[in-house]
Amino acid sequence: MAFSKRLSKVEAFVITHREFGEADRLLVLYSREEGKLRAIAKGLRRARSRKAGHLEPFTRTVLMLARGKSFWIVTQAETVEAYQPIKDNLLKTGYAAYTLELLDKFTSEEEPNPVLYRLVKETLMRVARLEDPFIAIRRFELQLLDISGYRPEFFYCVQCKSEIKPEDQYFSASQGGALCPKCGVMAGESRAVTLHVLKYLRYIQRSSYQQALQAHIPKQVCLEMESLMQYYLTYILEKKLNSPAFIRDVADYQK
Repeated sequence: MAFSKRLSKVEAFVITHREFGEADRLLVLYSREEGKLRAIAKGLRRARSRKAGHLEPFTRTVLMLARGKSFWIVTQAETVEAYQPIKDNLLKTGYAAYTLELLDKFTSEEEPNPVLYRLVKETLMRVARLEDPFIAIRRFELQLLDISGYRPEFFYCVQCKSEIKPEDQYFSASQGGALCPKCGVMAGESRAVTLHVLKYLRYIQRSSYQQALQAHIPKQVCLEMESLMQYYLTYILEKKLNSPAFIRDVADYQK
């Protein structure tokens, strides 16, 4: 692991952590200044550790990091935003975990992206504040895909380039967008998608966040939108994400 400097002050989210050694934790962080990092928090599992409360998942923290042999070492930590409503609500916890899981999967180490960092910060704040963060999460997915170079095409058929008409269509994950009925029937791996699903995804994709919030999306359409996004994300990542199953389980339990 190459380090360009011995010390770094960063603002970061704690994506995940795991036990490391007898009393330490290995953290995966996403920072505004350095991108994704792995850092050791020494003694964090000891009862008297002063840093423990500042290095919980979903927490936004200012950190002082020192260069170690294989990882950064956390020398100081101070919470900027704890997002307490997320930690107090299982469904919000699931949405926040999903946000950070996607962040982890779509990023490589030490590649800073201030635009992506700001998007994550805004999304976690919206999850914390909104009773139903469905639109905030769908917008996060679409913007993350855009930033990462996987923007889905909803306005033109990705095969014949004809404009998508107001009718049921198809969607191809391998081709990255909508297919007109004629092309969709011929594409073996595509899946049918209703007019309403495409309409709302197009609206969220091209609208500001405040405009997107004005959409009143029927429950069944929400489920279909979520399913389509999972289909596309699973294809890109070549594996299923863990958080959506947790979100579904919590939502079913709370019905």
